[in-house]
Amino acid sequence: MTTSPAAEAARRRTFAIISHPDAGKTTLTENLLLAGGAIRAAGQVRARGENRRTRSDWMKIERERGISVSASVMTFDHDGLMFNLLDTPGHEDFSEDTYRTLTAADAAVMVLDAAKGIEPQTLKLFEVCRLRDIPIVTFINKMDREAQDPFELLDEIASKLALDPSPLYWPAGSGGRFKGMLDLRADKFLPFAKRTGGGAAEDDGHPQAIAFKGNAIVSYLDPDEQEELRDNAELAQGGLKPFDPQSFLEGHMTPVFFGSALRHFGVDQLLEGLGAYAPPPKAVAAVKGGEAIHVAPGDREVSGFIFKIQANMDPNHRDRIAFLRLTSGEFERGMKLKVQNTGRQLSVNAPIMFFASDRELAEEAFAGDVIGIPNHGVLRVGDSLSESGTLRFAGLPNFAPEILQRVRVKDPLKAKHLKKALEGLAEEGVTQLFRPMIGADFIVGAVGPLQFEVMADRLANEYQLEVLFEPSPYAEARWIVGDKADLEDFQGKHRPQMATDIDDQPVFLAKSSWETGYVAERYPKVAFERSKERA
Repeated sequence: MTTSPAAEAARRRTFAIISHPDAGKTTLTENLLLAGGAIRAAGQVRARGENRRTRSDWMKIERERGISVSASVMTFDHDGLMFNLLDTPGHEDFSEDTYRTLTAADAAVMVLDAAKGIEPQTLKLFEVCRLRDIPIVTFINKMDREAQDPFELLDEIASKLALDPSPLYWPAGSGGRFKGMLDLRADKFLPFAKRTGGGAAEDDGHPQAIAFKGNAIVSYLDPDEQEELRDNAELAQGGLKPFDPQSFLEGHMTPVFFGSALRHFGVDQLLEGLGAYAPPPKAVAAVKGGEAIHVAPGDREVSGFIFKIQANMDPNHRDRIAFLRLTSGEFERGMKLKVQNTGRQLSVNAPIMFFASDRELAEEAFAGDVIGIPNHGVLRVGDSLSESGTLRFAGLPNFAPEILQRVRVKDPLKAKHLKKALEGLAEEGVTQLFRPMIGADFIVGAVGPLQFEVMADRLANEYQLEVLFEPSPYAEARWIVGDKADLEDFQGKHRPQMATDIDDQPVFLAKSSWETGYVAERYPKVAFERSKERA
């Protein structure tokens, strides 16, 4: 029995997880997979008859440093719904990768550390969600450690994010006094069981929910604790707005969940909330034949856009995978799709469904799904694909890098290999590559210093290239835009500071922001852009 593309899309929930580093995002990711039945224990995946260690942090440097530096995708079926979980880098140095990943998400889970509340990177990522009208679910993590007062945390959400927080559960204490939480909708108490030892695999789980007003509650809360929880819950319900699904979808309200990802407490409730309230894929703005249209998930034509390129996910093969977020139609393995800006036609014979670095062939997929398309430099971040090749979705921008450094290889005989490797990494969109018109050195641009560490690590491990990064004389890179004659005039007079990017677009390299402003005043017909969309 086949279902329509619209019906299949309606059961998709594609969401990203955002947080400040160390708020517990990767732990929550693994426990969501555990709650969804996709893995046996946090960090392990059931595949081909064996337990293989698989995490959303699959790069060597991620495992060594304990941070996420690359977005990854995990797909799983649960309770009649198909969840596509997009894990994003938490570190601010990888904000561009996070921004692009959020373009593929229909909702976001904002993870807050109960002791720290809203931190700077959380605020930045929230602003990106707001720009894209992405509804946000809040998970306040680490309640089993000493935490801020829940009312203070909710006040912070309201004041800093201008969101109406609406708790669906209320915690009973925190840290050593954390006993569980009250389901405000069902008036049931969910007890928290302190594990005596052992890893997540040995966890027997937490006791079943019980009626808050029944006799069994005395096994978990003494009379004073019951009274405190009852008073706080009534205060929360009386002083905060009740949860309104429509207000949530419009971006004005966030449902709030409490728990401990490490102890797998509150995670099942979060997954249930995502299934009930997170939106399915919606219509996406596009251009067709110069006309602005909206592409609906149930439309017959298969279409989508590339939001990420990842090379060498499989160290045994020099693979290059393009992450395609489907926006409409029923995709079937072997279909032919056209790239809008180049007109090239691709036969997608080996599409991939992701589970972090694990993968399996996707026989079919629908709007909201993310599939991987193996290719060798044919696809780039921001490309639009469709059966007709006439649809173009809004481009994904490159942002001007904040740090520019020269890069050279220690072994001069490997200079050609360096060029190819740098171009490959630049096509992934994580760092940017500029080729000066005068001189042989490459200039690499990045948002933060950690990107250079990751780049050096990947060049060494994936390409066997030992490189050195050196300070460059430049502080800013700006794409220049204008009429052909004006651009040629400008480039002729500033040739020593001109470069081209990976798309051969002209870039002006300035020694300071003052110089950028000075030159911009002298050449009013030339625009100096901080971001660039690939046409």
